[in-house]
Amino acid sequence: MPILSSDILFSKKLTIKVDTAVIFIFDDKKITKTVANLDKSVDGMVSFHLETQTKFKGEAGQTLCLTLSQKSDFSRLVIIGLGAKDKLSADSCETIGGKLMSALQIQGAKKVAVLNADDIETSYLSSILLGSRLGSYRYDEFKTIKKEKGSDGIKSISVISGNDKDLAKESKNTEALAQSIAFTRDLVNAPPNKLYPESFAAKIKSTLTPLGVKVQIFDEDALKKMGMGCILAVGQASENLPRLVVMQWPGTSPKAKTKKSDKPLAFVGKGITFDSGGLNVKPYEGMMDMKMDMGGAATVTGLMAMLAKRKCKVPVVAIVALAENSISDEATRPSDIVTSYSGKTVEILNTDAEGRLVLCDALTYIQEKFDPKIIIDLATLTGAIMIALGLNHCGAFVNDNKLWSQLETASSITGEKLWRMPLDTSFRREMDSVFADIKNIGNGRYGGSCTAAAFLSEFIDKDRIWAHLDIAGVAMSKTTPTCPVPFASGFGVKLLNRFVEEFYG
Repeated sequence: MPILSSDILFSKKLTIKVDTAVIFIFDDKKITKTVANLDKSVDGMVSFHLETQTKFKGEAGQTLCLTLSQKSDFSRLVIIGLGAKDKLSADSCETIGGKLMSALQIQGAKKVAVLNADDIETSYLSSILLGSRLGSYRYDEFKTIKKEKGSDGIKSISVISGNDKDLAKESKNTEALAQSIAFTRDLVNAPPNKLYPESFAAKIKSTLTPLGVKVQIFDEDALKKMGMGCILAVGQASENLPRLVVMQWPGTSPKAKTKKSDKPLAFVGKGITFDSGGLNVKPYEGMMDMKMDMGGAATVTGLMAMLAKRKCKVPVVAIVALAENSISDEATRPSDIVTSYSGKTVEILNTDAEGRLVLCDALTYIQEKFDPKIIIDLATLTGAIMIALGLNHCGAFVNDNKLWSQLETASSITGEKLWRMPLDTSFRREMDSVFADIKNIGNGRYGGSCTAAAFLSEFIDKDRIWAHLDIAGVAMSKTTPTCPVPFASGFGVKLLNRFVEEFYG
């Protein structure tokens, strides 16, 4: 979880002693009334440095750190640029918050005050605070020498604003979102000998049950009785046998409480806790990052935590299909034919195309048992999506224009980028099998993300509203201002929480 578990305080006036003050400056470098009053109290140092420091242009995330005299109320002042007023966005403000956090940590700040919060819009300030929290994320669970919480971090941030009560209320959601994204990152960053199907399922239960989410876990015996042939085929070679986890949030609106028949929103996550490729074993380089092949399940779990924390109004159900794709004398062989939960038979021609197999059973189950309004699945499904879109866009396969419009809106607000990909019958025809109802790979190397989506579409009921998000590229991150630990990004929690909040409640 983020080290920054410090208090964020909101008040109209600064009432506590701080060591560091922060002010925001747009790239026009104009001094507002609040900054002008501060400038007087520090003998004109702000205006002097803004005029003379030519390298500081007020660009987004650019910082200028000033050491003040002993007579000042605080020992240092951090000026952070916002860039152009017409270029501000939630995404850019999060990055600014991450850079601000880095600057404060470098300066050794402990108690911080943001003095001119009223100079920017409330929503942008919330994004800056979210970015600062995400920028303080660490993952040191398996380090033997750990720093005490807060020993090198910020102990408190006081935000001075005339809108302090509204900001304090909004801050609760910001904190919940930061913690939910951090929880998602923790799951993806965890080593596969510690996070495997059974332990992952237990972690979900212990985390979500106290939040009011009903959690049901199906073990390997239950999966056999249910006829979950595909998920069992993927996980049968491992000593860590598969699990299917169902999470249910009842909703908090009067309608959700009184109408048991109200259809829920549904989310499904691929949870391959480690992917060796099976008998179609991956090369060494391809296997190095495969602890993240449960990124879809991690996002779905983090999303459910966020929805519960903010008391989402509508009912939501989520399923994660957990398995370890391993190698042994019990491994599924290329050319094996298995029967899915839907009753359709699948010819497995490549054991490294396993994510779609666990998803097809979960997708069928969630439709049969819950009859949801919409279904959105997330999966680190194909390397091909990274070839097509790189590492900054998620491939979105959506069978309904209204749903796509809603997802695109949420994407534009949060900055988590989507690109719509084709769902075409030509890709489905490539999945035809001579010996079974469908095979699990296409005819060649081209269009791999599209044929994978076409496979999944076979298990979506007619007229069902559905989206498949291939997050293989975006689930991982290099070091960024808001993701200082270079692996798990936590992609999708922000996006889907905003989607639910914006269009459903």
